[in-house]
Amino acid sequence: MNGTETTMTDAKLPRLVLPDKKGQYIFWSLFAGGLALDLWSKSAIFKWLGPGGRFSIIDGLLRFDCRVNPGAAFNIFAGKAYFLVGISVVALILVVGIFLFGGVRQRLAHVALGLFAGGISGNLYDRAFNGGEVRDFLEAYIRIGGKVRAWPAFNVADSLLVVGVGLLIISTLTVEKSAQKHAQQQK
Repeated sequence: MNGTETTMTDAKLPRLVLPDKKGQYIFWSLFAGGLALDLWSKSAIFKWLGPGGRFSIIDGLLRFDCRVNPGAAFNIFAGKAYFLVGISVVALILVVGIFLFGGVRQRLAHVALGLFAGGISGNLYDRAFNGGEVRDFLEAYIRIGGKVRAWPAFNVADSLLVVGVGLLIISTLTVEKSAQKHAQQQK
């Protein structure tokens, strides 16, 4: 070598930095715990009440109502189980990939991604091993214009997804605010 050539060891290659141990613990615990809670709750409620069974938890506000959904949210893509399984697998790979390789450092984002992965996995399991149908058992009622309407039935996995998305939004907003504050301090 004449001194002007660089070897692979001299080159500055991007370094992969995985989340720290606490981040790993948060993500994987919420992922596995959320999945376990979702599958257990579906099994227990459906075993107790049976398909189509109902039980009022808080009259006029919340009840168990065992149903199956052949689609996704609000029954979209009903009967397209293979498509929904594929989308779920891709979504799960993306969430785990973002957690592992996306440079996520914020604890709130670790929580959100863990909940999101657990929710995706719970409904993915149902679609893959329950004839393409997701077991839903919670039904909430809301008052709109003086009339009481039932919100579409949902399950623990759906709740994990909603909370995870909400936390990701909050996490994103706090990171942006923090970055703006830091930029102003640097001026």
